[in-house]
Amino acid sequence: MNKKKSLNRGSLKLEKKLPIKVVQFGEGNFLRAFVDYAFQELNKAVDFNAGVAVVQPIDKGLVKMLNDQDGLYTLFMKGVKKGKEIQDIELISNIVKGVNPYTNFTDYLNLAKETTLEFIISNTTEAGITYVASDIPNMEPPSSFPAKLTVFLHERFKYFGGDVNKGLTIIPCELINHNSETLKEIILKYISDWNLGEDFKNWILNSNSFHSTLVDRIVPGYPKDEIEVYNSQLDYSDNLIVAAEAFLLWVIEGGEDLKAKLPFDKTSLDVKIVEDMQPYRTRKVRILNGAHTAMVPFSILYGNKTVKQSVDNDFTGSFINKAVFEEIIDTLDMDKNELNSFAEEVFDRFRNPFIIHNLSSIALNTVSKFKVRVLPSLLGYVKIHNKIPTNLTFAFASLIRFYKGTFNGETLPVQDSEAIVSDFEKIWKSNNYNQIATTVLSNKTYWGEDLTKVKNLTAAITLALEEIEANGIEKGFANYCKTY
Repeated sequence: MNKKKSLNRGSLKLEKKLPIKVVQFGEGNFLRAFVDYAFQELNKAVDFNAGVAVVQPIDKGLVKMLNDQDGLYTLFMKGVKKGKEIQDIELISNIVKGVNPYTNFTDYLNLAKETTLEFIISNTTEAGITYVASDIPNMEPPSSFPAKLTVFLHERFKYFGGDVNKGLTIIPCELINHNSETLKEIILKYISDWNLGEDFKNWILNSNSFHSTLVDRIVPGYPKDEIEVYNSQLDYSDNLIVAAEAFLLWVIEGGEDLKAKLPFDKTSLDVKIVEDMQPYRTRKVRILNGAHTAMVPFSILYGNKTVKQSVDNDFTGSFINKAVFEEIIDTLDMDKNELNSFAEEVFDRFRNPFIIHNLSSIALNTVSKFKVRVLPSLLGYVKIHNKIPTNLTFAFASLIRFYKGTFNGETLPVQDSEAIVSDFEKIWKSNNYNQIATTVLSNKTYWGEDLTKVKNLTAAITLALEEIEANGIEKGFANYCKTY
């Protein structure tokens, strides 16, 4: 067998280097299958000529692997559209460099001095756009993404002498509501805390623009269980293959000026630049992301490994279906036929036979995701019906049980901040389920409010935890339903 060639620009004769127009915070599967792909399509459609520089936002990441392949990787897109199977394979080639600010802070700051730079893109998960009071400007780098970006923008402001034409278009893709407004507020707080001056503050406000977004594409990431099948379709060796569904939706808030800067209307991509993205966001976050987040702990504890298994299984599939169609949709003040149609499309996407979407790969930061994606539906249902929703409440209990870290002698794929993991370790030292439920639900840091004040919620979570521990997920849920 002939040994495959290495994946680099020399071996593929891709010597042209694009100018850096985009600095992207995040090098994970989603951004590489979504934003980098979208900009590559824009390059092809209108000769946009945009190179991407990727910044690794946390200490551990993929930048070294990305640089080892000269920023190249293969995107496999598979799905079913109107009954027809779709498969596209695309070599993504618009990443020109990866930067790890933890090992080369000077290289990071130099990106701010790029004359061709126009856009900042980010996806650092829901936990990424946060204010960290201990961050200071002389850290190399500060810990939080907003602090890193503040330092970056200040470097650009200084280097170009406050040139009003050197401001940037900032498009965060983290899945929190009003993501750009939140990011801007935190940057302004750092400017104040760090005494960076009114001139810099005015430059941020007047020369830069912030645009909130909604992103929608299921990206399972590296297809480790089928990697030989994927590799067999390539004549080179790729350690950063990404698998994604064919569906893609990107909604960006902005006006005619942003449409002129980003002419996605000249591509075949479903990128919408609109004045108000809230209807799109609410529908997607509550239904698609809400279903994902609600199912993960519950389905892992049941024994499923993938999203498709979860929705195809008679028990877990029925549970998720009822959570969406009878509880989540019930809380949304939108056309119910449209919502039901959207939800049916979501379940078709979950069942995509070409995509292996491991539950463990979407278990990252489940606490903060639950607050954003599921809790509004749970509380909205209580407000409408004056009772707790059966399935979403049991899913909440499953999350708390999941964070114990082990179940039936197996280690669970809990992935969260050290502080949250440590909190749950302490909480689970108690054998009192009512105490566990009360401690978790009363934590305003997690949920933004004291959830023990929600009628019957603490008692229901307590019962669910007792049943899960004694009887497992399926029998435990059946017993729980006799009361709630």
